[in-house]
Amino acid sequence: MTQAAPLYEQAARGPDGVGPEGGEAVFVTTPDGARLRLAHWPAMGPATGAARGTVLIFNGRSEYIEKFGPVAARLVAAGWHVATLDWRGQGLSSRHHPEPLRGHVAEFAEYQADVAALMGFVQARGLPQPLHLLSHSMGGCIGLRALHDGLPVASAAFSAPMWGIRAFPLPQGMAARLATSLHGRGQGAMLTPTTTRAGYVLQAAFRWNMLTRDPEMWHWMRQHLTAHPDLNLGGPSITWLDAAFREMTDLARRPSPNLPALVAMGTRERIVCKQAIRRRMAEWPGGKLEIHAGAEHEILMERPVHRDRFTAATLALFGRQS
Repeated sequence: MTQAAPLYEQAARGPDGVGPEGGEAVFVTTPDGARLRLAHWPAMGPATGAARGTVLIFNGRSEYIEKFGPVAARLVAAGWHVATLDWRGQGLSSRHHPEPLRGHVAEFAEYQADVAALMGFVQARGLPQPLHLLSHSMGGCIGLRALHDGLPVASAAFSAPMWGIRAFPLPQGMAARLATSLHGRGQGAMLTPTTTRAGYVLQAAFRWNMLTRDPEMWHWMRQHLTAHPDLNLGGPSITWLDAAFREMTDLARRPSPNLPALVAMGTRERIVCKQAIRRRMAEWPGGKLEIHAGAEHEILMERPVHRDRFTAATLALFGRQS
């Protein structure tokens, strides 16, 4: 059963005012009690007569549906339906930590219940095949697990996937052990060190930020959280961090899925582990790694040269499999 949900259409329009049209958002409740916001934008443009298929967008930690409005506009204009969601604990989906600005899940398996809800939404709306996956950061971790669990997509594109975390100032292994120790001692609800209670883009200065070198996109993201503070989210809990390390460790032991894949990563990447991405793509059959010189973590929120290049490559990948 679904219920109508807000969709901030103006926020989904990029700095140039371009955004997808005709969107719909709904709330659904998962079997384990999470209330999720899901959204669909219909295919538009010259290919509307026979839509090319459906793209699933898995966004990153602390993100929300509207942030991917500009890329959704490109996808629907090329003839693709778009289906996406707010993960539990962020956006307008339910937040189960006592501090609602703290990102939190007990296990990453919870996110797979969210994937199942999105797939149910896709099926209930009768959205067309083939399906393709576009994911960013934490969404890339969730997406890789979903692929191993049989997510029925024909290809996958990843922006800076979270297959490892750059846990500055500690080495990743030491940070993982510390997170496990703190979680085991009952301190899992604490805020992860080096993160902030409020949203990163509201706290960081553009000059030093680790997301984008595009001041216009940076300002656009800040506007979202000032206009819609209900979308704001701060750093994750220690329990989230422990769960993330355990999930990434398990995924690293598994072979890469046998389907066409594209990964984009910036040379200035400072949030996820570049070595983990390189190792994965070195043995991914049909996989391609594209390096964006000078780009930070958020390729799709970067300078036009980066986001246009990655979007074009993603559309070409999906087109070859449709």
